[in-house]
Amino acid sequence: MAGSGTAHLRPADQPLLSVEDLHVRFTAGGGVVQAVSGISFDVVRGETLGVVGESGCGKSTAGRAVLRLGEVSGGKVRFADTDVTDADSKQLIGLRRRMQMIFQDPVGSLNPRRPVRELVVEGLKAAGASKADRDERARVVLDSVGLDYDRFADRLPRQLSGGQAQRVAIARALAVDPELIVCDEAVSALDVSVQAQILNLLEDIKKQFDLTVVFIAHDLGVVKTISDRVMVMYLGTVAEIGEPEPLYATPAHPYTRALLDSVPRGEVEGGFAGPALAGDIPSPLNPPSGCRFRTRCPLAQDKCAEEEPQLRQATTGQYVACHFPLVPAA
Repeated sequence: MAGSGTAHLRPADQPLLSVEDLHVRFTAGGGVVQAVSGISFDVVRGETLGVVGESGCGKSTAGRAVLRLGEVSGGKVRFADTDVTDADSKQLIGLRRRMQMIFQDPVGSLNPRRPVRELVVEGLKAAGASKADRDERARVVLDSVGLDYDRFADRLPRQLSGGQAQRVAIARALAVDPELIVCDEAVSALDVSVQAQILNLLEDIKKQFDLTVVFIAHDLGVVKTISDRVMVMYLGTVAEIGEPEPLYATPAHPYTRALLDSVPRGEVEGGFAGPALAGDIPSPLNPPSGCRFRTRCPLAQDKCAEEEPQLRQATTGQYVACHFPLVPAA
């Protein structure tokens, strides 16, 4: 289900991040896991792209690959005018000040032996910033995420709640003044009330610091709330991409419809619209031929096993990789 990234841009927009035919493979269990298989997408400056799908669909692997936190097996990732995939170690140091990640486990992502005032500026220390500059920046970013410097500067991660730890992780990402932040399940480990606080915080800092965001999550409601566009992934491929309102109201891909039908009725536009999704997600060690969703799809036909569908326009701004979409292709 690979597709041209340029097809996903709104007119006259230029991408800050451009991913083309990205592949990530690794050896496990005596075979080769095809974690990400030829995905393409663009993210324009100031946009939030939500990435959603079942566990194991490759969304977190793709997010890490974009920042070169994991190896890239094929394809290209460009950030602004730089080819990330071919960057050497010196170039990566500079790139990682411009591209930051917020991880799923806020406490686990923080060094348990270091106080908050050091944690939030460790990137600046690695870049050679003076202690005075680091202390000043720590005050600024902690204030930006709603943590009082005098109260929290000397606390260790074990002395923080989950929400406070995630605020520290966000402050650490902001400290190096990035342009792009990848949020990898950044609220999934938090309870619902704290999730709402962190989501509001992310919206505020996006505006304050002029950020572009890739927001990875499995919660459809959260993704819809925060995203300008949504990309649906299945077994390492892109199934559908589009703006939240039309994508949620009239999904073009049967998998997107099935995901929406798995949400409690009150949160889904249109209610139940087809057979329930059957079976388990296939193994990425041996994915199905053709369309990878065909083994679970109620609409699958012979063509689906023989030919891999490519992303094509379903409606304005909405693209789908399906031979027999729910919304007829334009």
